[in-house]
Amino acid sequence: MELGWLLWGAAVLLLLHVLMGLSPAVNFALRIGFYSLLCLLASALTAPVCLLVNGGRTVKNMRIIRTVVKTFKYFFGLRFEVKGLENFKVEGPAIIVSNHQSILDMMGLMEILPDDCVQVGKKELMYAGTVGLIIYLGGVIFINRKSTSSAKMVMAEVAKSMATDNVKVWVYPEGTRNCTGDLLPFKKGAFHLAVQAQVPVIPVVYSSFTSFYDPKKNLFTSGKIKVEVLPPIETKGLTSDDVSDLTDRCFHTMRETLFRLSG
Repeated sequence: MELGWLLWGAAVLLLLHVLMGLSPAVNFALRIGFYSLLCLLASALTAPVCLLVNGGRTVKNMRIIRTVVKTFKYFFGLRFEVKGLENFKVEGPAIIVSNHQSILDMMGLMEILPDDCVQVGKKELMYAGTVGLIIYLGGVIFINRKSTSSAKMVMAEVAKSMATDNVKVWVYPEGTRNCTGDLLPFKKGAFHLAVQAQVPVIPVVYSSFTSFYDPKKNLFTSGKIKVEVLPPIETKGLTSDDVSDLTDRCFHTMRETLFRLSG
């Protein structure tokens, strides 16, 4: 009986290997499917650990989540080359902004996520099964992107909690995924928040994924991701009148870095 199961298992693995070699579309679908399944299973297994260790929803759970997710890269043959981590070492709160490319960004995020750092994410993520549960336990701040007034209220509360809890906040200023090899125009919410709280903005740039990940081409292979944490941009003394200039400055700096890292 056991031999029969082994033979069936070997046959299935062989079939998958052949299909992945013959069809890029099948290869892409299988890898995305495996990635999604890995996220769901890892979240289901990690959630009880977070509850046992830290008792509930807290940013401290991100240390546990980070440790688990950092193993994902080995399943997909991804390598990270990181520079500038010392720029995270600012005293007190800060706003971290980075480019947002695909569902694989979670691996890049957890590769360098500093301690005591919460992320801002879309409200829909709460309903993503065990993944929604684990990011809730990790203290992710959810925003309703369809309601401007609701988003502003949430960001105002974030500004207060940054000072109270002494945490950093990670925001994707493009507002949505963008796997084009360039940046979308930045939304100003994160920069209003930084000026309001008078905390520095720390830009983080990931090289383009397009050489190994491109859904339009059914491309998902192994590859190297270059990451650079840029020096903090101070906001002390700035007012709401300076937000547009701050946004533009950060955008152009990150765009130049993106092109440099992506070659």
